[in-house]
Amino acid sequence: MKLITIKKASTAELEIIQKLGRETFYETFAPHNSEEHIQEYLAESFAFEKLNEELNNPDSQFFVAYEKEEPIGYLKVNSGKAQTELQDKSSLEIERIYVKSSHHGKKVGQLLYDKALEIALNENKKYLWLGVWEENLRAVNFYKKNGFIEFDKHIFKLGNDEQIDLMMKKVLE
Repeated sequence: MKLITIKKASTAELEIIQKLGRETFYETFAPHNSEEHIQEYLAESFAFEKLNEELNNPDSQFFVAYEKEEPIGYLKVNSGKAQTELQDKSSLEIERIYVKSSHHGKKVGQLLYDKALEIALNENKKYLWLGVWEENLRAVNFYKKNGFIEFDKHIFKLGNDEQIDLMMKKVLE
């Protein structure tokens, strides 16, 4: 495996995160959803203004994984009011771990997850949590392997299509 580095991102990396986010979301979810719904989601969720706001939120942190100088994946974690649902001060949400399909199976996701775990431990969080599409078995199995258990479900809307996300958490000791 080539050397992978993880670097904290700021607004200077906005375009990198935007491109990675669009590419990796498309690779993961386009085969299972309509092109129209995917394009609507990409335009909204990875809009310059939205990402700029997220990057400037003190309760959110982004990290980009690089292989040499090439960005190959990224992590977004949220605490406090930046969390998408629970907003528990004692938890850290992993909102996104996205890795280019060309780098699946090369431990990039594990390195990004390890960064999230490190942050949670450094901030004395009691648990990590996330939502993951129930049909994304690769991701579900990844989180189970890392000690996450399902505790609830919620609806994720992609266009007018309602999909089930598994809510998973890992209690930290």
